Amino acid sequence: MADQVKTIGILTSGGDAPGMNAAIRAVVRRSIGNGLTVKGIERGYQGLLNEEIIDMDKHSVSDIIERGGTILGTARCTEFRTPEGQQKGAEICRKHHIDGIVVIGGDGSYRGAQALARLGINTIGLPGTIDLDIACTDYTIGFDTAINTAMQAIDKVRDTSSSHERCSIIEVMGRNAGYIALWCGIANGAEDILLPEKYDYNEQKIIDNIINNRKHGKKHHIIINAEGIGHSTSMARRIEAATGIETRATILGYMQRGGSPTCKDRFYASIMGAYAADIIAAGKTNRVVGYRDGKFQDFDIEEALAMEKTIPEYQFEISQALSR
Repeated sequence: MADQVKTIGILTSGGDAPGMNAAIRAVVRRSIGNGLTVKGIERGYQGLLNEEIIDMDKHSVSDIIERGGTILGTARCTEFRTPEGQQKGAEICRKHHIDGIVVIGGDGSYRGAQALARLGINTIGLPGTIDLDIACTDYTIGFDTAINTAMQAIDKVRDTSSSHERCSIIEVMGRNAGYIALWCGIANGAEDILLPEKYDYNEQKIIDNIINNRKHGKKHHIIINAEGIGHSTSMARRIEAATGIETRATILGYMQRGGSPTCKDRFYASIMGAYAADIIAAGKTNRVVGYRDGKFQDFDIEEALAMEKTIPEYQFEISQALSR
């Protein structure tokens, strides 16, 4: 099967994540080193359907490893979720002599890769998402940069919150996963950490905690709220009304997706990208590259999508213990 793979495509899909460019660079250079031709597919699956396909060489990926975002661009594509769109995508791959595709993105992107694999296109997935919500891997490209960006922003909010003796609700990204909130909550020493996986919607408990801390001389109160819970502004109004303490909401938003990737994101994304290039050159298909139990490895996409990921109970317990 290996001799059938001569040309590969590479695309980034879904939300952008710092480190995607490092992964692109590694896939391109390693694949060329493996004797393959490489084509870049711009704007994700939408670009595939639009035939926005470019030739790539080693110089195409020069000086990109330090840049955030993705040089290939990304977009959501409703059409590719349909069987007709997927069939069209596979036909376009064959038209451009693309034998395999490396897809960098989250679980939604993997479902597209899974569909292409079923239609005869070798596909390998790379976990590119700041949310850390892919169950088969302990690391996802962009997570480390996102939590460091959020951590630094939260430190700044804490300074002004302390000066004004406020309560601050800081909302971080993560979709329905609470990993960014958990990590930042611990790293920033937050008084309350609200995670979608664990939240009981008992605001009175938070209010009581704020009042009790104020009685014991606490000048400010930091609440890290996950995107999957949301409603930070209305929550702030209710808490201020109940406590009489000035309460402000700060939604960090898309700043967490941007910025130059950390050393860890550059390094891990580079190793993962090279690994993906190696296994697709070897003829593997329908696989996801991950980092688990201290080593880089690959998993069947079907198995990876069936896995469930939860907040580690011990980490959650510690987050609660340290916030009191």
